[in-house]
Amino acid sequence: CPMAAAEPAARKRRPKGHFAAGAGRAKRPRGAGRQLEAGMRGILITCNMNERKCVGEAYSLLGEYGDLLYGPEQFSDHEERLSGSDREEDEDDVEAALKKEVGQIRASTEQKLRRFQSVESGANNVVFIRTQGIEPENLVHHILKDMHTTKKKKTRVILRMLPISGTCKAFMEDMKKYTETFFEPWFKAPNKGTFQIVYKARNNSHMSREEVIKELAGIVGSLNPENKVDLNNPQYTVVVEIIKTVCCLSVVRDYVLFRKYNLQEVVKSNKEDAQQNPSSLTEEQNSEVVKAETEEEEKSSKEVKEENK
Repeated sequence: CPMAAAEPAARKRRPKGHFAAGAGRAKRPRGAGRQLEAGMRGILITCNMNERKCVGEAYSLLGEYGDLLYGPEQFSDHEERLSGSDREEDEDDVEAALKKEVGQIRASTEQKLRRFQSVESGANNVVFIRTQGIEPENLVHHILKDMHTTKKKKTRVILRMLPISGTCKAFMEDMKKYTETFFEPWFKAPNKGTFQIVYKARNNSHMSREEVIKELAGIVGSLNPENKVDLNNPQYTVVVEIIKTVCCLSVVRDYVLFRKYNLQEVVKSNKEDAQQNPSSLTEEQNSEVVKAETEEEEKSSKEVKEENK
């Protein structure tokens, strides 16, 4: 029947606009409606296209090392039973049953991953895992140190894994006020160290990279005049990652040695890794790292311009 043949074709065409309009909603299950916001701590992870697989790899890797460092996470009987409740309802309505099953799986997964919870980052190819009750810097450093030592590749789609120990609103006054306290454990006298600041902005055009670096370097200097900038081999790297109106911050060690906290690069064998000492890197090799960072920033600024057109 011609009418019967035409009907499926019309049905195929119709959802196109529908799905385009609801594209934002389609992604929400990954973060279950939660979004990155000021006040959160966690781990910012970059990947290449496959965000869902990235979240899965992140849960697996963080779960493995989280259990090693902090012990297995404890769950009550109520939480273990939660996902099994009301499973028999709405069996006649296939769509409702499917929705309920997805919701139950998600609820069960989140209950069992309270230590690590994925939230919407606000940028493509970026995953944010919110952490509870752990130190993101210690955990990520431990992961990278182990992978650097063993050279054992443990992920396929995760690129960089950056601990985020603090977040605030991405406006200069908020950032200045926040970092005056945030930087104290590393840089307030008698504490001191050499440092560099690496900056990346996504989906944000109102912040100036030069202004942010200048202001934050000034704050580090005001906490102790003996804190000095070192772009080749700093003791500490101040990571500034801005996504939309949220500024993510951390102060990390071994940024150069661990290849800018890139899980794909850190497992590659390099001659200078033999000593496992940051100072074994030559100035030329370090300048290449800084150059790569700059190229990445230039690419980022082009992306921002394209998105704002």
